[in-house]
This record gives sequence, structure tokens and C-alpha cells, in this order.
Amino acid sequence: MILETLKDAWRVPSIRKKIGFTLLMLLVFRIGSHIPIPFMNREVLQNMMGSGGLYDFFNTFSGGSLRRFSVFALSIMPYITASIIIQLLTVVVPFLERLSKEGDEGRKKIVQYTRYCTVVFGFINGLGLTIGLKGALIIPKPSLTIPVYLMIALVLTAGTVFLMWLGEQITEKGIGNGISLIIFAGIVSGIPDGIKYLANLLSVGEIGWMSVIGLLIIAAAIIAGVVFIQEGQRRIPVQYAKRVVGRKTYGGQSSHIPLKVNQAGVIPIIFGISLMAFPATIATWMPQTSSFAMFANKWMTMNGSIFSTPYLIVYALLIVFFTYFYTGITFNPVDVADNLKKYGGFIPGIRPGRPTSDYLFKILGKITLAGGIFLAIIAVMPSLIIGLTGIQNIYLGGTSLLIVVSVALDTMKQMETQLMQRHYQGFLK
Repeated sequence: MILETLKDAWRVPSIRKKIGFTLLMLLVFRIGSHIPIPFMNREVLQNMMGSGGLYDFFNTFSGGSLRRFSVFALSIMPYITASIIIQLLTVVVPFLERLSKEGDEGRKKIVQYTRYCTVVFGFINGLGLTIGLKGALIIPKPSLTIPVYLMIALVLTAGTVFLMWLGEQITEKGIGNGISLIIFAGIVSGIPDGIKYLANLLSVGEIGWMSVIGLLIIAAAIIAGVVFIQEGQRRIPVQYAKRVVGRKTYGGQSSHIPLKVNQAGVIPIIFGISLMAFPATIATWMPQTSSFAMFANKWMTMNGSIFSTPYLIVYALLIVFFTYFYTGITFNPVDVADNLKKYGGFIPGIRPGRPTSDYLFKILGKITLAGGIFLAIIAVMPSLIIGLTGIQNIYLGGTSLLIVVSVALDTMKQMETQLMQRHYQGFLK
């Protein structure tokens, strides 16, 4: 099915051009991931980061840029954090709420504010990361300490801004959501290293074939579960009343409203990951012997042990929360009920207007809860299982597989939609 869609898409010149542009932009991302930042001792850096833990977790999403400390070390996370905050403020700040309802012009202004916030968060994250890794810095002169810190923070910020621009270009001129595809490319790029790591563990006898087989079974179950949830939907039947205009009769047909079980897609996972980075980031600014730093490093990081439990619980709750939050932004039952009433549509057995919106709220709440819980389980359980098996440096954990499969499905759907539009256009011509 997927291969057939790719073949059909490649035969269409316009879609082939978009696919080529997307691949070219992802190649630029991978090249930038290997451009190192100066004044950094790589050997000391590797020892400071170690293996496992938060650094290794975010290194996966940056495509190895964090461990190499390249210009893309921060990846796209500051942009995602800025998007979270702006969307939260849109709900509580009247000015931003009015902008969100002003159509394209309002959305353009909100996007601009998100970009400004990305620059601010990128610089703060870059400066915090630089200070946290100061033990690996090579300062030519003591008097240049602050300028070197600021220069590295600015380079990291520039890398994040460039990735933001790259993602926007992919969304506009390529195939799929650019930001999601950049994260997708970063995760997939770690597969060869993950295979090599497993092979090394097998060769030295640290793990057996049963552990590898168990890991593959977990991965297959996650992929099947993600596909099942992503494709699952509740269809609400809709009937349109007949209208007589002149000598013609309009309406009278039946349709349905598709309510997806996971309306928010992969966004809750990405939002949750970004917010969970805050405690560890703040801890890097403090002495490692301070109470907060010790608490954050022990309990609020994913270190592959039983101490990861508080982290995973908060992470799961954030996934459920953002599933509701983002679903509420992308699907408004009141607007749907008003549009149905406007065009003479109604749900059988439900009165138009307020009763229809209440009914949609009720149904949406139930299926969103199921989708959020399922996403949280998929994201959390493999981490616990991998922690118990002792295989901590796996590049495709539950969250990674969830993002990879979800982004792949969304991209294929966009490709199929463009193919369908082309067929309709050809039929009309």
C-alpha cells in the first residue's frame, strides 16, 4: 500500500518535485548536524554526557547533534516550547484569542510571535546548555569566558532558528509537516547506531537473543497500536434536510462527522517532551550539589531505572492533558454544530444548536480520553520495560517509535490527498 502510493506519487511531476525538495531540506539538516561548534573538547564532552539519561534522550531527537554539540544541538525544541506557550496564552489572553479568530492575518501574527519567542527560548536554552557543559570548554584566555559563552549561545540559537525556517519551507513547498519531519529524520538517523549498539551488547554477552526478540516484539506491538489508534475514528451520522429551491430539490443525503480517536496526532508527545526538559535545564544552571539539582537529576530525568517513575508519571499526565488541549484547539464542537444548523444538517435524535454541540463535546471527551491514555501507555511502558532489561541506550524507544510511525502515516495521508486532488482535477478538465 505504502510502496504503491510512493510509486504513484513519483510519477506526478509536481508531487515528485515536492518530495525532492523535502529530501533536499532533510539532507541540509543532516549536514548541519555534523558541523561542530568551536571551543569544545569533544573527549571531555563525551565523558560528561555519558550514556543514557536526559542527554541521550534528547540526543536521539536531535539526530546526534547534541552529543556532537553541533550547530543544531538544540534541535527544534525551543520552537516547540514557544508554540506551547503561545497556544496556552491564546486561550487566556484576549488579544491573542482575537488574533486567532481573525483568519489568515491573525494566524500570521501569532506565527510571528512564536518566532520571536523561539529566539528568546533558544538563547536561554543555549546559554544554559553552555554553562552546564562549561567543563568541556576550551577558553583561550580567562577574560574571554563571557564572550565565548555568548558566542556559543548565539550560534545554538541561530541553528534553532534555521531549523525553524527549514521546517516552514518543507511545510510550504514540500510534503508533510516540516517540524515533525525534522524530528522524524533525527530519530531515524540513529537506527544504524542503535543496531550497532545491540550487536556490541550481543557480542560481549551483556544481553541475550531473548532480550533482543522481546524488544522487537515490543516495537512491533507499539507500531501496530499506533496505526490502530491513528486510523481509529468515531463516525457521527448526519442527515441533511431537503430544501426546494425553484424546481430543484437540494439536500436529503446522509453523511457523517469523523471524530478521530487521536485528533491531536503526535503533538502531545512533542509538547510533553519539551516541558519535561525544563527541570533538568534549570538544574544545569545551579551547583550540582544543590537540593533542586539533585532532585531533578534523580527523579525528573529518564535514567532507565526505578527513579524514572516520577518522570514517566508526569510525562504521561502531560500527554493526556495536551491531547485534550490540542484537540480542543483543532476541533470546536460549537462551530461544527452552528455549521450543521446553517446548512440544514442534524444528527438523528439530537436537536440542532446547543444540544448538538453538547452531544459532540460528550463523544469527543470520551474518545479523546481513550486516545490520550493509549498514547501515554505507549510512550511510558516501553521505557519501563527497557529500564528493567538493562538496555538503556536504545534509539527507538516507545516515544521515538510513536513519533516515527505517526509522522510517516500523516505524511503518507498528505501524499494520498494530493494524488486524489490531482485525479479530481484531471477528471474535471
